[in-house]
Amino acid sequence: MISASPTERTSQSSKLRVEDLNVYYGDFHAIKHANLVVPENIVTALIGPSGCGKSTFIRALNRMHDLTPGVRVEGTVVLDETNIYEADLDPVTLRHRIGMVFQRPNPFPKSIYENVVYGPKIHGLRSRKSLLEIAERSLRNAALWDEVKDRLHQSALGLSGGQQQRLCIARVLAVEPEVILMDEPASALDPIATSKIEDLIGELKKTYTVVIVTHSMQQAARISDYTAFFLLGDLVEVGKTSDIFTKPKDKRTEDYITGRYG
Repeated sequence: MISASPTERTSQSSKLRVEDLNVYYGDFHAIKHANLVVPENIVTALIGPSGCGKSTFIRALNRMHDLTPGVRVEGTVVLDETNIYEADLDPVTLRHRIGMVFQRPNPFPKSIYENVVYGPKIHGLRSRKSLLEIAERSLRNAALWDEVKDRLHQSALGLSGGQQQRLCIARVLAVEPEVILMDEPASALDPIATSKIEDLIGELKKTYTVVIVTHSMQQAARISDYTAFFLLGDLVEVGKTSDIFTKPKDKRTEDYITGRYG
């Protein structure tokens, strides 16, 4: 595996640090000894062929595998100075700090407003004024406010697919996370909605650290600062996106980038 050197990757401070991460589905070794440093306030894209481990890897970054029977995770994932796999760390509290947006929009069958304030309410906030402020701020930050401000109490299920995905992003932002994980957030969307999501990601990195799985090398090239290439459970190479796409160091990366497989 080829990793970017620490000096190359610390123009921003490190937000997440993955060390010797292994993920098993029963006896199947899905992620093999992965190491990755994610600097703060940038976009890191995870690319590779279907089934190579990208989604498995990103779900390990906020302990989503805890919810899946038969999955075993070994290794260390450090958020700031905290190993998220410490036995006494509450996964619910962790997911307050590391939010996740999934491949397909998954709004709750509630109003737009209730979707956004769901997290703050779960965490005990009851002030109507504060909840309204959170809803507006989150929807503005998700570039959705102007489109829905006059129908906040209508069902979220009436929104378009692209709007639903931005609503799901607003729902994540409402609990003020530090890191946002996105698992192919635009793969189910049309080109116009995809462009809006990509523009939004560019804005989000000013405040948040973003890790995105994408099946599109073009998308990775457009929106990410760093790119990590996965193949058959191995994190093969990671570096600046411009370097990965123009001068990869590993032959397997070059073969994938140039379309020889995948």
